[in-house]
Amino acid sequence: MNGTPVTPVPRRSHYEEVTEQLKAQILQGRLEAGDRLPSTKEMSERFGVSRSVTREALSALKAMGLIEIRQGGACRVIGRGETGASAASAPGHSPAALTLDRTALAHMLEARSMLEVSNAALAAAKRTDADLERLREALADMERAAACGAEADEADLRFHTALARAGQNPVLLHVFESIAVPLHAAIAGTRREPAAGPSVQERSSSEGISRQLLEEHAAIYAAVAAHDQDRAVQGMRLHLEHMEAFLTDG
Repeated sequence: MNGTPVTPVPRRSHYEEVTEQLKAQILQGRLEAGDRLPSTKEMSERFGVSRSVTREALSALKAMGLIEIRQGGACRVIGRGETGASAASAPGHSPAALTLDRTALAHMLEARSMLEVSNAALAAAKRTDADLERLREALADMERAAACGAEADEADLRFHTALARAGQNPVLLHVFESIAVPLHAAIAGTRREPAAGPSVQERSSSEGISRQLLEEHAAIYAAVAAHDQDRAVQGMRLHLEHMEAFLTDG
């Protein structure tokens, strides 16, 4: 990143702008696999943002499979992730992660269910105002995507990652991140439209699913905001049941 120009981010902006600038540098090859990023302090000064904003941007890039964050906070580019290139070309992402067979998918969904129900309960008990802000931002991005018929996979992943962070348990967060990217890649693969484009009926069904998922995420957010563990658990279980039915039907 040495010598690579960055644009200072207005104070009112959120971490998405920092994320997008760094992601663009990786996807365009200005930052390559193996490159080490500057310290959080140095990047914060370059972008003109707080360290917490920079850390959140780095967490988002890690969730996308673009960087790794090592013990002590050192960050290194590991590949081009899911965006704009096949994830199979990124280190740590095998083709099997993108084309899970029915048995592997069932195992992933089972593990995710046990983990995310716990995450929801812990988030409702321990969340901070900063956690709520991260959840709100991801939810707002999902709402904007649903309104214009766009995919919201990245925002969906950020919502669930923010929920895992809100549980204040670094072990559970690490386990979540280890399965989140390949599972979300599999989910995204089931939602890709055929080359000829979707029919009116298929498009209507897709829009209906997007609205349903948005409502389910909003319900989880409301429960976490209210410190209601029971409602957060119920909301997450319902959401995961619907996602499992969507992914395994047919």
